[in-house]
Amino acid sequence: MKSLKELYRIGLGPSSSHTIGPSNAAIIFKEKTCDAYKYRVILYGSLAATGKGHLTDHVIKTIFNPVSCEIVWKKEKELPLHPNGMIFEAYNENGKILKKWTVYSVGGGALREIYHENTSNNVYPLTTMTELLKMCENDGKSLWNYVEDYEGEEIWNFMGEILEVMKKSIERGIEKEGVLPGGLNLRRTASQYYIKAMQTHKFLKETGTLFSYALAVAEENASGNLIVTAPTCGSAGVLPAVLFFIQDYYDVSNEKLLRAIATAGMIGNIVKSHASISGAEVGCQGEIGTACAMAAGAAAQLMGGTPHQIEYAAEMGMEHHLGLTCDPIMGLVQIPCIERNAIAAVSAMDCASFALLSDGRHMVSFDEVVETMAQTGRDLKRHYRETSEGGLAVCYKKR
Repeated sequence: MKSLKELYRIGLGPSSSHTIGPSNAAIIFKEKTCDAYKYRVILYGSLAATGKGHLTDHVIKTIFNPVSCEIVWKKEKELPLHPNGMIFEAYNENGKILKKWTVYSVGGGALREIYHENTSNNVYPLTTMTELLKMCENDGKSLWNYVEDYEGEEIWNFMGEILEVMKKSIERGIEKEGVLPGGLNLRRTASQYYIKAMQTHKFLKETGTLFSYALAVAEENASGNLIVTAPTCGSAGVLPAVLFFIQDYYDVSNEKLLRAIATAGMIGNIVKSHASISGAEVGCQGEIGTACAMAAGAAAQLMGGTPHQIEYAAEMGMEHHLGLTCDPIMGLVQIPCIERNAIAAVSAMDCASFALLSDGRHMVSFDEVVETMAQTGRDLKRHYRETSEGGLAVCYKKR
C-alpha cells in the first residue's frame, strides 16, 4: 500500500477526482510541453458527464492559461481502464501535435497512466485488516504504530498539517453564510445548525454540533475552497467532524487526534487498495462509505477501543453504506453530497459506540465488506456512478 500522503491530499474542492486530479494532470502535462502553442483535452465518461458541475474544464484551463485550451466532452464513451479518462494533446503553431498523453483520475486526486498500480513505491507490506489485526495481537501495537513504523516519525509533521487544514475548514464553514455557487441556489446551513445546537441541550446539542461541523467542511468544499481529501473531496466533512466533535466534548489532545488520523488513513488505504474510493467507479459507497468507516474507526480508537473494536466500527461504517449510488443533481457536489457528510458523521459515531459496547467479535470482517463493496460497485449500472444520469439527478430534472 502507498503512503498516507497519497490518501490525504490538501486541495481545492469541489471534487478530488474531477478537480484535483485533472488539475494535477494538467500541471504535469504543461511541464512536459512548455513550448506548446495550444492545448486540447478530451474528457471521457464521468469526467465529461459531470465535469462542468465539478469545474473540471475551469481548473484545466486555469493551469494552461494564457495558452488556449479546447475542452472536448465525450460523456457517452469511456476509456478502457477507468470511467475518469482524459487525453491531453499539445500542438505547435502549424497545428502539428507535439505530445499526447492518456491518463486516468482514479479517485482522491490520484492519477494513473495504466490500470494496475506500480508496486515499486509501496510503503506498507501488510495490505489487509486481517493481517494488521494479527500484527496487533502478536506485537501489542496499535494501528497507528504501524504507520509510524513504516512512514517514520516525520509522518506526524504531515499529519499535523492535515489536522490544521481540517480544523480551519470547519472554522471557516461555521462562520460563512449565503448561497453556494453552481446554479442550484442552495443555501449554506452550517452556521445555522451550529447556532441552534448551542441553544439546545444533551442529545440534540451533540448531534447538532456534529451535523454543523460536517456541513461546514462539505459547504467549503462545494464552494471550491481548501479542504483535505478524506478520502475524497465529496466526503471530506465526515472525518474532521468526528475528530473535532470528540475533542470538544471529551477533551482529547491533538496528539491523540493525529494518531486517530493515522488509523483512519490505514482504513481508507485498505479500501483504496482492494476496492476503490472513486464514485465514478463504485458509486458513493466508495466515498461516503469509506469516509464513514475511517471516521468510525478513528472514533472507536479515541474512545478507548481495542484494535478489534476499531475494525468492527470500520466494518459497520462500510457495511451500512453498501449500494449507495453517486447521483449528484446537476453534477454539483451539493445534493445529496453535503447532507450525506452530516448523516455519515453521526453514523460513524453510532458505529463506534456499537462496537465499543461489544467485545469486538462479529461475523463479517472488514476485508470481506470491502470486497463486497468492490463487487457491488462493479454491478451498479453506469448511470448510478457519478454521471448525473440516474437516481436523484434525474428525478430533480423531471420536476
